[in-house]
Amino acid sequence: MRRRLVRALSAAALVGTVVAGTAGWAAGAEQSAVSGPPPGTAAWRADDTTLGQRLPDPTAAPERIASFFASLGGRQRQTLAQRHPLVVGNLDGAPAALRYAANRRALRAESAHQRARAADPSRTPQDRRLARERAERCAALLAPGRRILAFDPRGRGQVAEVYGDLAAAGRTAVIVPGSDIDLATFDREGPGKYGTPAGMAASLRSHMASTAPGTRTAVVAWTGYTTPVGLGPDAATTRLAAAGAPRLQRFLQGLDRIGAPAPAVLCHSYGSVVCGRAADGLTRREASALIVFGSPGMHAESVRGLGTHVPVWAARDAGDWIGRVPNVEFAGLGHGTDPVSRGFGARVVSSARADGHAGYLEPGTDSLANFAAITLGSYGEVACAAPDADDPCTRATT
Repeated sequence: MRRRLVRALSAAALVGTVVAGTAGWAAGAEQSAVSGPPPGTAAWRADDTTLGQRLPDPTAAPERIASFFASLGGRQRQTLAQRHPLVVGNLDGAPAALRYAANRRALRAESAHQRARAADPSRTPQDRRLARERAERCAALLAPGRRILAFDPRGRGQVAEVYGDLAAAGRTAVIVPGSDIDLATFDREGPGKYGTPAGMAASLRSHMASTAPGTRTAVVAWTGYTTPVGLGPDAATTRLAAAGAPRLQRFLQGLDRIGAPAPAVLCHSYGSVVCGRAADGLTRREASALIVFGSPGMHAESVRGLGTHVPVWAARDAGDWIGRVPNVEFAGLGHGTDPVSRGFGARVVSSARADGHAGYLEPGTDSLANFAAITLGSYGEVACAAPDADDPCTRATT
């Protein structure tokens, strides 16, 4: 017991040293979590004339939201989306196609707003530059064929995009990203592409299409919470994960209420902390699997400690720097047991040929093939990290 305490204290001291060593700049990067109902809620709540009835509160359960929209005609739905695009576009339980239309409207409005700011001579050059960049990001999300399921311009900006036809899909997945992801970094081309939510989602869906061409699939890249910036205190604590977990739970409940199949939820890096905090509120209707990769921990000592019946899978590349982070939870720092350790109890899969912390869904990697097989329910095709008779992954695939 004494030896275990000494190890925990030593590891906690190391975490504290890392945080203290970056505090000079990380303190300025501490994030305020976006929470609560969507923007535009005040006008929505005050609107009792558009339909001649009181509208359901945006904080109502997704089941209530789904029932409300099911009771409306097409013209009524479109009227609400036109009048309250930021609410309808972020309303879990509302029809996906209606949310796409609402978010196109909201993105056009935000792009115009930011262009006006960029042209305002009373603003600083930096403010005008940032406004131009945000206007360009919004315009890019309006490109033909993009399906934006959520868009929130508050703070650093949040967005969720669907790859594939969510309404027709027989298998689905949701990507939950880690630190430094927001509206500006949601997607990119070139180096680092497969470390972004959009790049991961597109790669996963492409791989599933090539290996199971007869199965209709959809993948959602979900940046629906305020992520940490850099390696400061936000990344070492669960504060932002605690704020993001209810938003993830609600999002997944909303998918279930509109008839989407239970998705495999892929949780990268700090996103696995969010998934860990959300796990006990999820049922098998809302998630078919939790897949954590490049994880610093899930805020639990074991799978049992997560309090979920959803199967938990894990992967970590040998060259991933996250493996050098101490897996403890002490005095508010750290995220608990390493999910790929035998004692944690997750089903650990191979990530051979992955390249570091951001390469798990690059084409040609074992991790991409394994994550696709889990999403498709093809468990016999999953390659375990260290298969033996007692390994949970081996038992799950035989």
